[in-house]
Amino acid sequence: MARVTPAEVRLILPDSELTDPTITAFITSANNLVNAVLTDYLTEPLLTEVEKWLTAHMISSTVERMATREGAGGAEIYYTGKYGQNLTSTPYGQMVLSLDPSGRMAALGGKTVTMIAIKNFD
Repeated sequence: MARVTPAEVRLILPDSELTDPTITAFITSANNLVNAVLTDYLTEPLLTEVEKWLTAHMISSTVERMATREGAGGAEIYYTGKYGQNLTSTPYGQMVLSLDPSGRMAALGGKTVTMIAIKNFD
């Protein structure tokens, strides 16, 4: 069962025009992840906070991406964050990392792998 409501998420996303059912879908995803990763590591109040901020991160990473720069006549828009930056790509995700003293949310991104091809000299 989710720990937060759409109204609580709207407190940190006040400009969101998403409907309650849409926000609830994101809450469900955040709740499932929090339950799988953090339930045995954090107190219930912290789990609630992480779930709320993770929901906001998920929303702002997908359907309501945050703009860093917008235009008008030339119609250009630049969004915050880049794919692959995981929770660091939004201020909401950064808050999730701050609220998780276990470090388990930060570890979800895994390690970056680099492959280098070496020419065969045969």
